[in-house]
Amino acid sequence: ILVTSLLLLTACGSQKTEDTSLSDIQDKGTITFATNPEFAPFEFKTLVDGKDTIVGADVEIAKAIAKEIGVDVKFSSMSFNNVLSSLQSGKADVAISGISATEERKKTYDFSETYYESINVIIVRKSELSKYTSTDSFSGLSVGTQKGTIQEEVAKDQLSGANVVSLTQNGEMINELKNSQLDAVVLEKPIAEGYVAKNDDLVIADITLESGDSDAYAIAIPKGSTALKAEIDKVITKLKESGEIDKFVQEAQELSATASN
Repeated sequence: ILVTSLLLLTACGSQKTEDTSLSDIQDKGTITFATNPEFAPFEFKTLVDGKDTIVGADVEIAKAIAKEIGVDVKFSSMSFNNVLSSLQSGKADVAISGISATEERKKTYDFSETYYESINVIIVRKSELSKYTSTDSFSGLSVGTQKGTIQEEVAKDQLSGANVVSLTQNGEMINELKNSQLDAVVLEKPIAEGYVAKNDDLVIADITLESGDSDAYAIAIPKGSTALKAEIDKVITKLKESGEIDKFVQEAQELSATASN
């Protein structure tokens, strides 16, 4: 009876899963962030000391998190529609790439506290600005969005009758807009402002797109990573309260206006 009881206790104990999400990262000494460096000013590539480097507001947040945890930081560059799935495949520990914490995504991933409120806008050719006075103006026209982003859903939901074209890269969308293969592009405001600053023939339309509760950026974390989430939330809260995140965005926006890509 005693032996049986011990075996049952051992079996019950083995069913409890210890959360090692934080200690695993500390043990290996590196935290890997999945990102798509196509979202200036949040993450983009530029030359730093002659080397192609990922920079931006999200990068600075990631560095602050790594410093708090006491590990080195590493960035894994990929297309946006692979950023979240990289957490499931183990290619990255966390994901930071202007990710909106939607209810659908929360079914699969945990998310940190939000760190930036997203505002979506529409870029059009400056020569055709007068044509666009409301969301209905895009009915029957081709509107570009990046595949897998919240802007893809915004365009489908709010630009009634538009033909939404989902592409992998923001740069590709901008080029197709400039070449009249697309009539408009939906992007997050700071990202759109960066492209407009570099392209005199483009402009942001004076049209309001509604923002939902999920239109805020957060860091995606594998489900059940309670200890890691707590540490990340602590850093984000500190950065928000000090105004550092707004400073990161402003500085990155200024850099992206003159960056060499």
